[in-house]
Amino acid sequence: MWNKIATYIIRYRFVWVALVLVSTVFMAFEASKIELSYNFARILPSNDPVEKEYQDFRKLFGEDGSVMVIGWQDPELFNIDKFRDWYKLSEEIKASAGIKSVLSLANVYKIVRNDSLTRFDFAPVIRQMPETQAEADSLKKEITNLPIYEGLVINTKTNATLIVVTFNDKELNSKRRLTIVDDIEQMAETFATKYNTDLHYSGMPYIRTVNMKKISGEMQLFMGLAVFVTLLILWAFFRSLRLTLLSIVVVLIGVVFSVGILHLFNYKITALTGLIPPLLIVIGVPNCVFLINKYQSELISHNNKDEALMQMIRQIGLSTFLANMTTAIGFGVFYFTNSSLLVEFGIVAAISVMVTYVLCLLLLPITLHYMSTPKARHLKHLEGRWAIGFLRKIDYLVHNRRKEIYMAMVVMIIVSVFGMQKIKTIGYVVDDLPKKDVVYTDLRFFEKNFNGVLPFEVMINTKQPNGVFGDQAEALYKIKAFQNEMAKFPEFSKPLSIVEASRFLYQAYRGGDAKYFALPGVLELNKLTNYVQGQQGAAKQLNSFLNEDKSVTRVSFQMADVGSERIKELMNQIRPKVDSIFSPEKYKVSLTGHSLVFLKSNDYLLSNLYESLLIAIVLIAIVGMVLFRSIPIILLSKLPCLIPLALTAGIMGYFDIYFKPTTILIFSITFGIASDGTVYFLTRYREELMNGLSPSNAVTKSIFGTGLSMIYTAVILFCGFSIFAASSFGGTAAMGVMVSITLLVAMCTNLILLPALLLSIAKRQGKDVMPS
Repeated sequence: MWNKIATYIIRYRFVWVALVLVSTVFMAFEASKIELSYNFARILPSNDPVEKEYQDFRKLFGEDGSVMVIGWQDPELFNIDKFRDWYKLSEEIKASAGIKSVLSLANVYKIVRNDSLTRFDFAPVIRQMPETQAEADSLKKEITNLPIYEGLVINTKTNATLIVVTFNDKELNSKRRLTIVDDIEQMAETFATKYNTDLHYSGMPYIRTVNMKKISGEMQLFMGLAVFVTLLILWAFFRSLRLTLLSIVVVLIGVVFSVGILHLFNYKITALTGLIPPLLIVIGVPNCVFLINKYQSELISHNNKDEALMQMIRQIGLSTFLANMTTAIGFGVFYFTNSSLLVEFGIVAAISVMVTYVLCLLLLPITLHYMSTPKARHLKHLEGRWAIGFLRKIDYLVHNRRKEIYMAMVVMIIVSVFGMQKIKTIGYVVDDLPKKDVVYTDLRFFEKNFNGVLPFEVMINTKQPNGVFGDQAEALYKIKAFQNEMAKFPEFSKPLSIVEASRFLYQAYRGGDAKYFALPGVLELNKLTNYVQGQQGAAKQLNSFLNEDKSVTRVSFQMADVGSERIKELMNQIRPKVDSIFSPEKYKVSLTGHSLVFLKSNDYLLSNLYESLLIAIVLIAIVGMVLFRSIPIILLSKLPCLIPLALTAGIMGYFDIYFKPTTILIFSITFGIASDGTVYFLTRYREELMNGLSPSNAVTKSIFGTGLSMIYTAVILFCGFSIFAASSFGGTAAMGVMVSITLLVAMCTNLILLPALLLSIAKRQGKDVMPS
């Protein structure tokens, strides 16, 4: 079959070039229309119970992660000049397009009892900007007399205050969000500069915006670094500018196809899909190395360029096809996670790997056909003098020191298993950022002064119309009891709920005295009913906590970024309290919210790691059956790929590198790439056996025949993945370092352990394994 493929490629080269040219132009056009994703990355599948509860909440009450906060701490919050400018800042933000509402000291509201219309009216505390310090002091007294705002927009104990900015849902998940956040920051920094003070920013819109900007910037950085590093290494290997540029251009065409495929699938650039272009450069270049090395080695043998090209395709075509297939499988298994974020990444990466392989197989032979025969100095690298000693040592070890090799591997496995037991699965919303990053430090400011800003929602379904107020307001008193229990957890802020609203109303009903900020008894509560009918005044605000038939209500908290482990502990403590207060037979209480969904995603990713890795092992083993029908060889040949993964997991345990979305990717991806070396070696070993060599000589020939290219590939992959260490995201940086180490170790196991295992199997079958 490969003879025909080789013939067709060379014979119909003009057709192939035209086809590639037209398709590249088309893909470039598609790639030009690609957009960044501004939606929050969904990791949990749509049928996951946690995800379903969250989507049910969003349908009833809208987005919960739509609030950005600006924090300021100053003992002179009510200094007339500062307060006036804080007021102006609030109004300026409020007037911005895309902003739904703004809540701050400058525009808080009070409730006024309107007996003439039998209703409660919302009235601004500040009707006009204060002119004197006395007016500012009066406003301070009036605001502190409204307990609902304590812990919500002001902390009188620490002299900290907030501007709470709520985005429109439409702008929240669009490119416009980036502009809005930038505009708000510019407005706020004018205030900060004037008073030489620090302002702090946080909230999901802000965190998502900063992360998206970093992702966009780093995508360009990684592309540049990937091209630069591979150019440098290829030049060092080949000492030929033409071959170096040829390899890079072919792989860059593959990158164009990958971005075009993204758009054709109607996907957008996310934190993961943004990694595909630089990954493709790093993974695609080894194809060029193996093909060019084979072409040049054939030239040395017979100096016939056309025959060398034919042999290159015939002999390397199958091995590179199987190697790329194993790599594609490593990515493709993410399809089985049912997580849209991982599915998109896996599908596009897998297809792009195979497309890049096809491009290399077509364009390299055709271009080399028209290039002049390389000069002697360009072939010197094949002598590999610097590597020959290393390969000779390996050949000696696998023939004479197999027991020592196995003992070393056992020790490595034991050490790795011990380290693996130390791995923790902990995810934080901002844990990928350095501890000194302003997003991280600002989030800690809000946790210290307001117990956090990450949304945590409790949705209470009474299962009957008007159930929130029915049965003598039983649900309200249960919500009050629940809030009292939640107040015992320092990780949660003061809640916003129908109970807090009722307290605020009762305070107004009793004349505005702060001591009446309380949930009244049933009789007193009934007196408020006539004042909150219809959709006017306070009733409209009250209904924002309810669905249409008043059967469902929400209790909104903000929480600290406590991590996925602590959130599990909290849920295990909170759920029994919920069930003891709200009978499951009468109420359905859902604990949900943006932060809970995000942190729960880590557990989901870990559970799917084992599944995806197992699928990858099975599929790659099936690919291996193409080369050998021997079950022992297929099974044992997986060890050189699995041991590096175990070592990587051990290193993660020893160095406290947590499992998180980015680091979990390491295992399936590296298993697929590490299997490439196994495929290359087994393919050569099989060819040598078919040529009539003994297992011993076949192993020796395979070590020297594939060793140089495998070393080249390992160096390219090691340096290529190391570029991700430059990321400002801790998880991405850890992924780069861990993958680099894994693939370097995989090269060693494929060159040392794999041939040793092949000789042991041959010896067990009674064949001659002594070196000739």
